Amino acid sequence: MTDPLTVRVPLDGARAYDILIGRGLIDAAGPHLAALGGRAAGIVTDETVAPLYAERFRAALERHGLRTSVVAVEPGEGSKSYAHYARVCDALLGMRIERGDLVVALGGGVVGDLAGFAAATLRRGVRFVQVPTSLLAQVDSSVGGKTGINSPHGKNLIGAFHQPRLVLADTAALDTLSEREMRAGYAEVAKYGLIGDADFFGWCEANWRGIFSGGPEREEAVAACCRAKAGVVTRDEREDGERALLNLGHTFGHALERIVGYDPARLVHGEGVAIGTALAFRFSARLGLCAGQDAGRVANHLALAGLPTRLQAVPGGPGDADALLDAMAQDKKVRDGALTFILARGIGQSFIAPGIDRDAVRAFLQDELAAG
Repeated sequence: MTDPLTVRVPLDGARAYDILIGRGLIDAAGPHLAALGGRAAGIVTDETVAPLYAERFRAALERHGLRTSVVAVEPGEGSKSYAHYARVCDALLGMRIERGDLVVALGGGVVGDLAGFAAATLRRGVRFVQVPTSLLAQVDSSVGGKTGINSPHGKNLIGAFHQPRLVLADTAALDTLSEREMRAGYAEVAKYGLIGDADFFGWCEANWRGIFSGGPEREEAVAACCRAKAGVVTRDEREDGERALLNLGHTFGHALERIVGYDPARLVHGEGVAIGTALAFRFSARLGLCAGQDAGRVANHLALAGLPTRLQAVPGGPGDADALLDAMAQDKKVRDGALTFILARGIGQSFIAPGIDRDAVRAFLQDELAAG
């Protein structure tokens, strides 16, 4: 194992933490977690990740004196529910996890959100470590302290900000992902360039295949995304302003996830983000904010990487314009009933656009649905 790359999240005081990025970190996790203190680690994972990594991870921690137990949930968004949250909390309490111990999320974004929310509320706050095993989690959801579960009313509507003490991004874990999962995670990689770094988006256009194949581009991309997110989180930890930019594509994407009932057979998060990002750029072009050429460039790149960019790509259909608008009404960025979108003046020039007229969104969606 070569020395990992390190990205610092420089929050105030003791809340600052490191993101370590490299191959082999799951097997080398023991000294990193032991250095945080505590006598025990409650490991939350899912039934897909557990057979691959749970025993190796447990052994790595126990070699350095940590008592460990594992709770595994079903994979997929369905586990971000009240019932699974209660089950995880009860399991961690049954493990005798104390405030000075660790709750560890070993898995993708769903596990991170669920375990993080449990850590935030268990005994009014237990220390938390992220060990993300998906590309999406490594570049986005494991960093920044947003945790939560879903409600029948919408995604991530119950949660808390609870920063991790450490993030270990083992890029070798991505070797076991399906091609679909890699593509879905890549939507979040491209997003960082589209938000505020046109040069990084250009780099992605030239190097995305190396990210997928596991070349040095993979670590470089994860580190670049983590540096970008660390900067945003440091400036706006609780999403009072700039951090909302990280939701580019998510207003449309979360609505689509809700429409399909969070069914991964029909749509996974990154696919919804890809469609939503393409829609956000086409909507921006329609409003005269950015060039149609930029919207086309974004959609073409996402499609080249194997991602969907049209509403019609949702298996079983995305519903009608009114159904999509109703789903958007539960978005966390809604203020006083008015829709807020992340729109763009060009590649790398995204901005927060509050108070978007619902009729304009409805007309746009109707035209998108009719485009075929």
